[in-house]
Amino acid sequence: MGILIKPIVTEKMTAQGEKLNRYGFIVDRNANKIQIKAAVEQMYNVNVADVNTCNYHGKRKSRYTKAGLLKGRTNHYKKAFVTLAGEDKIDFYANI
Repeated sequence: MGILIKPIVTEKMTAQGEKLNRYGFIVDRNANKIQIKAAVEQMYNVNVADVNTCNYHGKRKSRYTKAGLLKGRTNHYKKAFVTLAGEDKIDFYANI
């Protein structure tokens, strides 16, 4: 499945998962909301009520080292916030 890259497991997303039944994923930048909904439903066997997405543009970074100034940038990525319907839950720690 190339649409879902990895789940977002942070304190803020864990709190939203418990309180609002909302989970976050890093997804393919070309995926739309319909494809994301289908991928989450197929992978976790849950019913998805809503999908919100945000595109993040990579920032330019520079740092000074012994070798001189190094320039680069962080990666572009897309986040999807998935709200589940009813009493469905996703347990990211079940496979550990």
